[in-house]
Amino acid sequence: MKISDSKVNIDQLCVNTIRFLAVDAVEKARSGHPGLPLGAASMAYVLYDRIMRFNPGNPGWSDRDRFILSAGHGCALQYALLHLTGYDLPLEEIKRFRQLGSMTPGHPEFGLTPGIEVTTGPLGQGFAMGVGMAMAERFLAARYNRPRYPIIDHRTYAVVSDGDLMEGISSEAASLAGHLGLSKLIYLYDDNGISIDGSTDITFTEDVGKRFEAYGWRVDRVADGNDLEAIEAALLKARAEAARPSLILVKTHIGFGSPKQDTSSAHGEPLGGEAVRKTKENLGWPLEPPFYIPDEALSHFRKAILRGRQHEAQWNQMFENYRREYPDLAAEFERALGRDLPAGWDADLPRFKAESGGMATRDASGKVMNTMAVNLPTFLGGSADLAASTKTDLKNAGDYTRTNPSGRNIRYGVREHAMGAVSNGMYQHGGVIPFTGTFLVFSDYMRPAIRLAAVMHAHVIFIFTHDSLGLGEDGPTHQPIGHLMSLRVIPGLVVLRPADANETSAAWQVAMTRRGPVALVLSRQKLPIIDFEKIPVFDGVSKGAYVLSEAGGGKPDIVLIATGSEVQLILAAREALAKEGINARAVSMPSWELFDEQPSQYRQSILPAAIPRLAIEAASPMGWHKYIGERGDIIGINRFGASAPGDEVMREFGFTAEHLIERAKLLLGKD
Repeated sequence: MKISDSKVNIDQLCVNTIRFLAVDAVEKARSGHPGLPLGAASMAYVLYDRIMRFNPGNPGWSDRDRFILSAGHGCALQYALLHLTGYDLPLEEIKRFRQLGSMTPGHPEFGLTPGIEVTTGPLGQGFAMGVGMAMAERFLAARYNRPRYPIIDHRTYAVVSDGDLMEGISSEAASLAGHLGLSKLIYLYDDNGISIDGSTDITFTEDVGKRFEAYGWRVDRVADGNDLEAIEAALLKARAEAARPSLILVKTHIGFGSPKQDTSSAHGEPLGGEAVRKTKENLGWPLEPPFYIPDEALSHFRKAILRGRQHEAQWNQMFENYRREYPDLAAEFERALGRDLPAGWDADLPRFKAESGGMATRDASGKVMNTMAVNLPTFLGGSADLAASTKTDLKNAGDYTRTNPSGRNIRYGVREHAMGAVSNGMYQHGGVIPFTGTFLVFSDYMRPAIRLAAVMHAHVIFIFTHDSLGLGEDGPTHQPIGHLMSLRVIPGLVVLRPADANETSAAWQVAMTRRGPVALVLSRQKLPIIDFEKIPVFDGVSKGAYVLSEAGGGKPDIVLIATGSEVQLILAAREALAKEGINARAVSMPSWELFDEQPSQYRQSILPAAIPRLAIEAASPMGWHKYIGERGDIIGINRFGASAPGDEVMREFGFTAEHLIERAKLLLGKD
């Protein structure tokens, strides 16, 4: 299609405005990545100006198109676009790029900058979160759309880099997306051939297009990353695709127009004053003032405000008609988007009868999940090919597939890393509460995604079973040692290791009501069930620690503390010590984080300062010092386990009531 010279000129003016807002921000900060904004400005401009539906006045509009800058180091590009298109991101914040307290941090952070959908930076994470967003869109559309009312009908776009595609997580996520046929997922690959160490020829020579075709993606190519019409045409074809996700390989030049073009030095450092001057001269841009925005460009960009209002107004009218025709569905939809739990969602949470034979906490968790799922229609998730072992199947809820997107059991396959990030993307999309399931030892594969969930305060529930040496015969490769502590040190992540079926039910109650990620750590082996009618289990778990049992009256001689399967050991030890005239208090401590949130008066009432404390946990003892105090001790493990039946392994490594009693007497000087 032939376009006028004035159209060409205004487009070029807008593209260069993006470029130099980003370049000037990096230069002023003396820190940042100017190469991607210079090279990728054209494709980003086409997306925001011609393709995506969004409303700068309401960044949270539910049916907006989503955009992820997976190559988050190039965030100066997105900040420039957000300011120019009318989001509440003042120019002063662009000038404060990478400064303390600014709205423009060095990588995109959800919740800090309007228009940022997810926190990106670690390469590949944004790629996988986009897959989760597309999955959430498809699930919600299947559940809530009705004839004439496509209230959920949008796409997820991303700009991805060489580094994103090198990371293994992107392979996992791309494979899943192709398998599911996520046709509303469209990625632009900033194919500039440069990484930090130099040309990608030294590390990355595969045929990316063929790889993605093998995954089941539609692949297109744009030979010139500054050809706006070719980029638009490729995006329109991708938007028309009905069966496959799309990857558009756009050949760009990192640091375009600068003396450092096509070199690694354009990637992660300011261009420098002289290079900035030459870049502006090369692209016909005024040398002064910095942060210059031509009136014509700003006027053109700000048309996005009116377009956005119109898009949302049309949607609002449709939704009002939908509400009149489907009032119950509309109410459920709004509640889901508002992240509100329906009244009575926990009314049927199971309470388990005391039983010495017991139940594995993974089994109890499965029962609780299935009870809750009846009242929580947007609660969905899955495991990394371990549903039978993690007990995470939702009965009668169907599998989420290409042909059944309303299914609530997601079959992730052996893709733990992608599973974590995909779940983050599902939550960030809005409208769903996602969960994951795998063995605790494989939390290592998921750690970057768990950490980003905590950074974003994403309410994802990470279920980890096979939590200790007690899993037995699989041996040291599958027996977690440092994993509990490694999760506990992540700020903002609540970790719960329940002691029995009732604590598991209570842990789920906590997990569903938290505003942030939660890790549930569960046993493979059966554990005795505590009598909740005599002990305040549900209230106790919500506070992180509570007194399970106390022998005799008055002040205890020693406090025994345990989590998970080891709680049964302190209960047995307390009874034995009582027979010897030693008054021991048994404290279950399922969550350090919840306990730390309690008032000091409560914490001191559970763990009195002047009384010796002995903790036991079948994991690394690291971190327990803050609970056992100067006079305390901890029974833990600082080596790998062994392959044998679980009870034998636990005995071999000292996790017995007898050993606990011995150590308690030693601590009290009564050996």
